[in-house]
This record gives sequence, structure tokens and C-alpha cells, in this order.
Amino acid sequence: MDITARRIFRLSLVMALSLAGAYALDLQLAYMAPVFGFMLTAAPSPPMKLKGLIVFSLLLCMTLGLGLLYIPLLIHYPVTALLLVTVGLFFSNHLSINRGQGAVGALLTVGITIISAAGLLNFSIAQMIIESMVISFALALFCQWIVYPFFPENSSETAKKPPVMNEEASLWAALRATLIVLPAYFLALTNPMMYLAIILKAVSLGQQDSISSAHNAGKELLGSTFLGGLFAIMFWFALKIHPNLWMFFLWTLLFGIYLSCKFYRAIKSNYPASFWKNVIITLFILLGPAVEDSANGKDVSAAFAVRMALFIAVTLYAWLAIIILDYLHHRTRRKTQQSLL
Repeated sequence: MDITARRIFRLSLVMALSLAGAYALDLQLAYMAPVFGFMLTAAPSPPMKLKGLIVFSLLLCMTLGLGLLYIPLLIHYPVTALLLVTVGLFFSNHLSINRGQGAVGALLTVGITIISAAGLLNFSIAQMIIESMVISFALALFCQWIVYPFFPENSSETAKKPPVMNEEASLWAALRATLIVLPAYFLALTNPMMYLAIILKAVSLGQQDSISSAHNAGKELLGSTFLGGLFAIMFWFALKIHPNLWMFFLWTLLFGIYLSCKFYRAIKSNYPASFWKNVIITLFILLGPAVEDSANGKDVSAAFAVRMALFIAVTLYAWLAIIILDYLHHRTRRKTQQSLL
């Protein structure tokens, strides 16, 4: 089988199995399992070994558990806590963008924001989210271990390293990502469980590594958000035909194969892989809460409309932040060059 086809089936199967396993185990935030599956499998490399699993699991617990330390500060010293959150977000985004530690940076961002916000509501809820995410990660890795032998990488194939930003550009990108996540975090402090998906969306937008300027930001950020919402609607109506776990798995596999084809460019696309990454993540963080709303007897359509409107608002804000920071960045560079001359 062609190497691209193997990557497509590997990625889609890992996401589908992770989702089915998470819902079969009745995990809280079960939709995080396919997101972890995507994060682990998207890069064309073998799954981590047992030693790597132990190290990364400890790192996962530490990064997520860091949010617990912010809870007493948010209660007793809110201004200091918010300043520390800002510094922590900048550091985690710097890890993702400048140091190539995307997974670690994303998890650190989630730990700082989601866990601390949930802890304000109830400390046990924050612990429950940490437990759910750790189990989801372990489940996604287990699914990757199962699938990889059937669709392995060629030993001669080497993954292309992404281009490295210079120090100045990476600092601006980290600042941009921090400013994108902060308003979503402030919103989540008012109602953590309602706005949890908004933080995940903001993290996804902030770490969109293909956005280097405001020129293509609107098309890529808004386009991927709208397309992710469209796929979520299509998925939901397809699932309503016969709603059970088996069909949930099969529909996830089908949608995953198509989106993986776009992600790996087996199907021609005018957009980069990061665009389709955002589409996939948006699909799951919209679909997962909709399934939970249906199980809890809530109005799914109304909740989806509100969530989608918030996603669009966050995306528009991200676009505005990129435009302003891009302008300030170029203005600073021009002044620096003029002073040198």
C-alpha cells in the first residue's frame, strides 16, 4: 500500500477507535480521545514506546495538575493569578511555536486554563477533567499501538521538519497566541463547563502555525471554523439515522478518511495541513458537546447554534488580534531599520 494511503487509514482508524473506546467507557469529555488520537498520529512516525509512555504520562499529569495550583491564587489573589496565567500561556505557546513541542505546549495551555477555571467551580470537577484527559490520552495511545502494525511507516521515509521561525517572529507568534486564548479564558471563568470547548477552540486557533501574517488569516481561520461546523452538522444528521456506538465508530471512520485525505494531500487542496487540522479539531469539539447535550435531554440545535456563534466570535477576535499584531510587528521592524540607518 502507498505510504500516503497507510497514513490516511492509520490516522482515521486511531481517531475512530479512540472515540468508540472513550464512549464505551463512558468517559467525561470523551471527545478529547479522538483529539489526542489526532495529535499522536498526525505526525508520520511510530508510536512512542513504553518508556516514552511513562515519561509523557508523568508530564501530562504535571502539566494538567499545574492548573490546580492556580485555583487558590484565583480565589484569594485574582490579579496576581491572572498575571501568572498570562506568563504561563506565553511560555507554553513559546514551547509550541519556537521549540517544536506542540503537544507539550498545548497540554500546558489546557492545564493552565481549563483546569484552573473548572477548579473555581468545584475542585472535584477539575480533578475529574484531569482524570478523563489522562485516560483519554492512554486510550488514544493504546489504539495507536493496535493500528500501527497494520499501517506502518517505511523505514526509509523520514518526516520533513517544519521550517523554524526566527527568534523575533516566534516571540510575536507566542504573544499572538497568548492574546487569542486570554479572552476565552476570562469568559470561561464565568461558567467553566459551558465555555470549556471555547478554550479548546482558542488554543487551536492560537497555535495555527501556518498563519504568519494577516494576509491569509481570515480565509484560513474563518474558513476552517465554518467548514468544521458544516462537517459537524453533516455528521450529526448522519448519526441520527441510526444512533448507536457502532454507527458512531463507522461515521467517524468515514469522515476521518476523507479529512485525512485532505490533511495528507491525497485529495488536492488549496489549503495547508494546519487548515485541515483545525477543521478536524473543530468537528470533534462541536460534535462531542452536542452528543452530551442529547444524552442530557437538552435542546441540541439551540446549544449548537450558541456554541458555533461563540466559535465564530473567537475566530473573528483571533483574526483581529493577528491584524493588529502584524501591523505593530511591521511598524516596529521599520522603526528599528530606520534607526540603524
